[in-house]
Amino acid sequence: MPPPRNAARPRTGARDGPAPPRAEIEQRILRAAKPLFAQQGFRGVSIDRIAAAAGLSKQNLLYYFPRKELLYRAVLGGVLDVWLSYMDALSQHEDDPAAALREYISGKLRFSFEHPDDSRIYANEVIAGAPHYADEIERRVIPALQADAAQFRRWADKGWCRPVDARHLMVVLWAATQAYADFATQVCLVLGKQRLERDDLATAEAQLVDMVLRSMLLPGAPA
Repeated sequence: MPPPRNAARPRTGARDGPAPPRAEIEQRILRAAKPLFAQQGFRGVSIDRIAAAAGLSKQNLLYYFPRKELLYRAVLGGVLDVWLSYMDALSQHEDDPAAALREYISGKLRFSFEHPDDSRIYANEVIAGAPHYADEIERRVIPALQADAAQFRRWADKGWCRPVDARHLMVVLWAATQAYADFATQVCLVLGKQRLERDDLATAEAQLVDMVLRSMLLPGAPA
């Protein structure tokens, strides 16, 4: 719930000049909260800790996000915005399933590599049973998944791909790509590296794309 319009704007630490716009401070709080939620989960992070990371007092933070759950849901909302933006590939290449699948897998791996905290926050929430965000997952993720499943049915009707329950296929692709963020430590141990590099993602992409295209596409599919 936003504060009343006539509420006094809290101080943010600056002694001179106008206070930053509300949206700027909210983004500052969200940026500070994201890695903490990713590392410690919803229960493991206190408002005091987030406020300190954002360079605000607890009172100031609560002016913008009166409850920790509201802040957590706002962080998850931003995560979902980014994640769903990578799910558009199938609809963007309706007449080229090979390009669609290649771009989808590439995008999801890029998401894991470039936004590991986003992936971990979402994974932690789902592993816990989605106690704080099930409603938004149902409202936003399920329709996107259903749209992708419908696309696979259209390809199958045209004789371009094998009939498949695309819901299970997409879950497998989510697991395969998000492992490079959620289980990055394990992947590094397997590869004998301190951290993942873009070459590792390129290798993973090439192998996943080859596996999926070989198993899914029929000879009549557009090259």
